[in-house]
Amino acid sequence: MAKPLTDQEKRKQISVRGLAGLENVADLKTNFNRHLHFTLVKDRNVATKRDYYFALANTVRDHLVGRWIRTQQHYYEKDPKRVYYLSLEFYMGRTLQNTMVNLALENACDEATYQLGLDMEELQDMEEDAGLGNGGLGRLAACFLDSMASLGLAAYGYGIRYEFGIFNQKIVSGWQVEEADDWLRYGNPWEKARPEYMRPVHFYGRVEYTDEGVKWVDTQVVLALPYDTPVPGYRNNIVNTMRLWSAKAPCDFNLKDFNVGGYIQAVLDRNLAENISRVLYPNDNFFEGKELRLKQEYFVVAATLQDIIRRFKASKFGSTDFVRLDLSTLPDKVAIQLNDTHPALAIPELMRILVDTEKLSWEKAWDIVVRTCAYTNHTVLPEALERWPIDLFKTLLPRHLDIIYEINRRHLERISKLYPGDNDRLRRMSLIEEGDAKKINMAHLCIVGSHAVNGVARIHSEIIKKTVFKDFYEADPQKFQNKTNGITPRRWLVMCNPGLAEAIAERIGEDYICDLDQLKGLLNFVDDDVFIRDVAKVKQENKMKFAAYLEEHYKVKINPSSLFDVQVKRIHEYKRQLLNCLHIITLYNRIKKEPKKSWTPRTIMIGGKAAPGYHTAKMIIKLITSIGDVVNNDPVVGDNLKVIFLENYRVTLAEKVIPAADLSEQISTAGTEASGTGNMKFMLNGALTIGTMDGANVEMAEEAGEENLFIFGMRVEDVEALDKKGYDALSYYNRIPELKEAMDQISGGSFSPNQPDLFKDLVNLLMHHDRFKVFADYEDYISCQEKVNALYKNPKEWTKKVIRNIAGCGKFSSDRTISQYAKEIWGVEPSLEKIAFSRLDSNPKLHFHYV
Repeated sequence: MAKPLTDQEKRKQISVRGLAGLENVADLKTNFNRHLHFTLVKDRNVATKRDYYFALANTVRDHLVGRWIRTQQHYYEKDPKRVYYLSLEFYMGRTLQNTMVNLALENACDEATYQLGLDMEELQDMEEDAGLGNGGLGRLAACFLDSMASLGLAAYGYGIRYEFGIFNQKIVSGWQVEEADDWLRYGNPWEKARPEYMRPVHFYGRVEYTDEGVKWVDTQVVLALPYDTPVPGYRNNIVNTMRLWSAKAPCDFNLKDFNVGGYIQAVLDRNLAENISRVLYPNDNFFEGKELRLKQEYFVVAATLQDIIRRFKASKFGSTDFVRLDLSTLPDKVAIQLNDTHPALAIPELMRILVDTEKLSWEKAWDIVVRTCAYTNHTVLPEALERWPIDLFKTLLPRHLDIIYEINRRHLERISKLYPGDNDRLRRMSLIEEGDAKKINMAHLCIVGSHAVNGVARIHSEIIKKTVFKDFYEADPQKFQNKTNGITPRRWLVMCNPGLAEAIAERIGEDYICDLDQLKGLLNFVDDDVFIRDVAKVKQENKMKFAAYLEEHYKVKINPSSLFDVQVKRIHEYKRQLLNCLHIITLYNRIKKEPKKSWTPRTIMIGGKAAPGYHTAKMIIKLITSIGDVVNNDPVVGDNLKVIFLENYRVTLAEKVIPAADLSEQISTAGTEASGTGNMKFMLNGALTIGTMDGANVEMAEEAGEENLFIFGMRVEDVEALDKKGYDALSYYNRIPELKEAMDQISGGSFSPNQPDLFKDLVNLLMHHDRFKVFADYEDYISCQEKVNALYKNPKEWTKKVIRNIAGCGKFSSDRTISQYAKEIWGVEPSLEKIAFSRLDSNPKLHFHYV
């Protein structure tokens, strides 16, 4: 059970956790008991831990509702330009603690639950992660929603309410096994269904050209039912909305197609329509051209655009009628951001609405679309770029295919005027890729249909302009921008690492939480022995806590004073977990040869999910676990080296491991990682980075000073030069004895004695088909790791580098990223003003609920 806070602890924790006033605590207890009784229909004799979690969640949610309604009223009064962030993924994680942080309720809730005889951490552990994303792209969307609310933007996140999110990963005998993530099994206290705003979405059918215009007829209809989740800003009384759509079959679905007696089958077939929002595709950086996925992409776009236009037309205070009927002002009041190409169909769908329904001319409609939409590119990997077969479009979305053809015709007409006679360029820039099976290039559609195109780190934005979208950049250089990614300091520092947040607040005040640039002030404390000790102490406490967690869950004893070396991210060849494996084996071999030497003890942790159909990634997991089995059971090695595969890596596990990490592994081949955001989370939480000059690592090295990171390996130009020359893995294998030894151990069965050729595919890949050039960076990586070991033996100098890293984190706040999107793409101004809100606003009264 949680201990009550002493007066000194309370004083210490006021700044980042909020006040636990007597009135507040009494209110919370009263409301907790009320929800247990009236909402959950339980008393304390029969209530379970989950009931207590739900009672607490509903109690905290009560504090959101008045602010939520007040925020929407405020937007209708002021009629600001609204921002719509369209994403197929929102990787939100848990909501309870984040809400308490943003509403300054943490201390009060702690005290209230303690007085009720309950343990706050146990209750928080009952919450399911909202795992509606694969990794970086979905988590970025979640951080952005937090920042948009904290910056006072009238912003909405739109996506799909997947019944099953990213799968739960189990490791069985060293292999990944997937289990369905039934996150809604017990209900979700944070969402509110809005059946009154249900919208029809059409599929299939055919196109008719009539005197009154073009009609899309004989379609199959699926209904989109919205569920709203509140998104609170940081202590500014603003609560924005994330609206996720769920697919429902209409009442008459298929019934007309059945004769008497077919009723049961007709009802069962409703599932076909409702499958659209059943499951998240568990693929990151890989395009899978499945019809269901295209349905999902159109479903979210069609429902969202109807909602956007309804809100645009009705946006007048006190009115429910449509008062704004001239859609030519849409770009003045609406900004649509496409999070990668997944919502690209917003472009032809908005054209369809404007031309077919609203009867605007093509030229007028196209001007509106381009000024409204903007596109964020998240990857340069060719296998990740979406290219949909024309035949699938023809069946599923025949009207949109016509529109895309017309967009392409006009686009190519313009390009041929700009570059007369350059047919090769026309072919490269077409939205339609010719070949055995014609395909629509969705990235090209996004670029042509948007007024702004951005990459997500400076190096990535440059690569886009020079390679993947070079022709488009030459034709429209003004469209291309960079918006380096960021993370929300509320979740990724204040919530997950309160000890560090507090130590910082004691030095520079707490305003840095909304203005991360203020962390620069910590440079004044780099040589302050007391601050150095405080930072090191917080890290050690986090490590002890995580070591206890590992012991409980993995039954493995961890040395908390060992260097915690962490690589957590999706398992993918380009992220080079295999390079990490080669270092582990090399280190293991060295310790075996000289067991008496004074080694820097390491606990190496690797975590992440492999896409279920990605054979190589699954083999990488098996290799990591197999190496761990050998290393962890070798008495010669003892405490000097431990290897742990972190099972089921997700937002909630990230919140535990990141504050405990000493070393952050960011070792992708230069030019392949668009940005990364895990790298920023580790940096903010006091881990040092070992990494290549890739993605946001480049800017991190700039902000903190390259000498305060462990940078190794090829730069982008080195990789390009090696590509020209031809990468010969065998030459490295034959030249570097330790590399040869490690590879021979893998191929000879040292880590799979019962199946000596278990890893032959991985060996073959590294020796003959490695696009990501693991061997080319091996030597530099190993020597860089030696520098890590040497510095870790000098705790004071290590911690000074940590402080310089934290001080350099200001740029990597998602508040900075969103401010730049707002000013440079959306044409809106962020505001740090609070909305006026009193406790009276929380009382139920006749609010007109604007949504």
